Amino acid sequence: MQTYRITAEQMVTGGDCISSIDGKKVFVPLAIPGEELEVAITKEFRDYSQARIVSVLSPSPHRVQPFCPLYGSCGGCNMMHIAAGFQQELRKSILKEAFLREGLELPDIEVVAGADRGYRARFQLHDGGLMARGSNSIIRLNACACATAEVNRYLSEIPPEERPKGRVHIFGSDAISSIPDDYDKIVIAHEEERQKKKEEKSMKGQPRKTIHGRPMKKQKKIKPRFEGTRFDPANSCRLSLLGKELNFDVQGFFQSNLELLAKTIPLITEGLSGNNALDVYAGVGTFSRFLADRFGKLCLVEHNRDALAWAEMNLAGTNHESYGVSADSWIRQHAAPYTALNGPFDAAVVDPPRSGMEKSVSSWLAASGIPHIRSLSCDAATHARDIAALVRGGYRLDRLFLLDFYPQTCHIESLAWLTR
Repeated sequence: MQTYRITAEQMVTGGDCISSIDGKKVFVPLAIPGEELEVAITKEFRDYSQARIVSVLSPSPHRVQPFCPLYGSCGGCNMMHIAAGFQQELRKSILKEAFLREGLELPDIEVVAGADRGYRARFQLHDGGLMARGSNSIIRLNACACATAEVNRYLSEIPPEERPKGRVHIFGSDAISSIPDDYDKIVIAHEEERQKKKEEKSMKGQPRKTIHGRPMKKQKKIKPRFEGTRFDPANSCRLSLLGKELNFDVQGFFQSNLELLAKTIPLITEGLSGNNALDVYAGVGTFSRFLADRFGKLCLVEHNRDALAWAEMNLAGTNHESYGVSADSWIRQHAAPYTALNGPFDAAVVDPPRSGMEKSVSSWLAASGIPHIRSLSCDAATHARDIAALVRGGYRLDRLFLLDFYPQTCHIESLAWLTR
């Protein structure tokens, strides 16, 4: 096995450090900037290589002993070998570099952080365990260092072989209010409906049902607004957060670090008020639930109708309209009629998926003249791209936050305040 001596340089998105061997870029996982390493190449590509650490010749002063015995084999964490405070500095530097690449002038990045372990309430289990790093094998475990006490109680009391098979979502937190205090506060998803849909999909192309030998005709019907949304009472979860109740399906997405969510919500709503607010990529209406106290009317846009049905539940009794369409479709078909009827927006909250805003969305926002935009993202590069489009349209980037939702990982979430 040929090995090379290198110096780990900058950490990049994904958590690897870059270096070079014979002029070719190499990515090294589990390294820390500044370390002298002996590495071996694991994969060669045309423009770069991947390597693994054979030995750490000169360790960083920030290298620590991981506190989880599964670290390195489990696919969940990839920064546990780094002191928690320096992890934040590295994530901050990755966020800063992404924005600088877009030519943006940055305010000081503010870090919003909480506990570095015991924070994660939401998990996907696979056959009762977690996926191994870089493979499809399953890690059997009876505890997770990053999980909440409620999740760990489940993992410790229910053996892996007795847990549900397949991919199963769980959510455990003492904030769950839909479970009495004398019960374990964890919801284990009922996955039969998902499996039924998979089976129905696999039946496509099979012979159609018949009556007296003739194929049955598909009956047309008018669909109710949220017809076809998934609702299984066994999967519903209600929790109390900052004095309000929020409902969601554990099979869908809900933020897994409730401590950081409670710190983020006031940063979303701070200084905002008026007649009309827009919540794009609204999910189950988490932010709108709090914006409703500050605005006369809310407009929610969310393409996932499962999520939007829960948003309707969360916003019951408030003055709002919701649209179960993509943000792009809403802009093309509904934005002008809505503002003609309700007046201009006083603020907008935007929380797109990892791919970021559609170009039509960032272009519309840039030209909208909305006085305040609060933009969240779970991807530094696409967030920087979208903010650059807004700045080119005349907005000013006033504040930028690193929201440290996922300690021990390279995952970065950020919040930008923009004004016009």
